[in-house]
Amino acid sequence: MVLSDVDIKREIDKGDLVISPYSDESIQPSSYDLHIGSKFIVFDNHNTDIIDVKLEPKNTRIIDVKDKGYFIVHPNNFILGVTMEKIKIPRYIVSRIEGKSSIGRLGLIIHATAGYIDPGFEGTLTLEMFNLSSVPIKIYVGMKIAQLSFFEMKSPSSKIYGEYKNKYQGQVDPTESMLWKNF
Repeated sequence: MVLSDVDIKREIDKGDLVISPYSDESIQPSSYDLHIGSKFIVFDNHNTDIIDVKLEPKNTRIIDVKDKGYFIVHPNNFILGVTMEKIKIPRYIVSRIEGKSSIGRLGLIIHATAGYIDPGFEGTLTLEMFNLSSVPIKIYVGMKIAQLSFFEMKSPSSKIYGEYKNKYQGQVDPTESMLWKNF
């Protein structure tokens, strides 16, 4: 069952679903709006000729644009961003992240593949962003960038995200792939 605005607010008021910072203005009919933070991971493609999934990435760096207040995503450029909000999902809810349609209509993809958020996840969300447009897109720190929808499961999960060997639990900054830890 998809949670409505009434359900989302009830879960937040109970303290089972945590979104921080929280604002009533971010609740939509069946989702919650998320805002872009100030930190981004960029890829220094000139430093490597291949990404080997068995090796820890060495061709990235974090940029913080808090003082500038914006970030420019260039055409055909892939970056990682982060939400301002930290979330905590209870064991009986699963969540999905989607880009805002107004952003998508500009050609900016907000999540490449990782739109699923398991029960028990805690932390900020890393956004896998790609500019499909032929022109640069300027995004501003704090602007609405994505939305979360929530689904109540038929029964609570027996284990939550943090009880497995999960690599991204508790993340605060944009976090690059840790696929190499699987080998």
